[in-house]
Amino acid sequence: MGMDLSKKMASMAIEALEDKKAEDIQVIDISQVSVLADYFIIASGSNRSQIQALIDNVEEKLGKAGFEPKQIEGYDSANWVLMDYRDVIVHVFDRENRLFYDLERIWRDGRSIPAEELKA
Repeated sequence: MGMDLSKKMASMAIEALEDKKAEDIQVIDISQVSVLADYFIIASGSNRSQIQALIDNVEEKLGKAGFEPKQIEGYDSANWVLMDYRDVIVHVFDRENRLFYDLERIWRDGRSIPAEELKA
């Protein structure tokens, strides 16, 4: 998939997360450091039902644009949900697990970019 398409997908995912009031949305461009994906999007929700609403909204918005997730993991417990769209991977955590796993630190070789930059 081209970077342009993954950028568009990431931008739509961010908007879907913002719509449902996700907290602390971070975007990491990992295209230079990993073959896994182009972008990691990391966000937090305050409780299980909000986290599920965030996931549902991302899935719905991207689905309408023709993007289907390869897999979604962790939806039922909703303390760390991973949505794998191949070139874009969305992680939604509750606060406790986000601090515990600290993906931003693990992926610090990637380039952290402001969400606004993707929407440009």
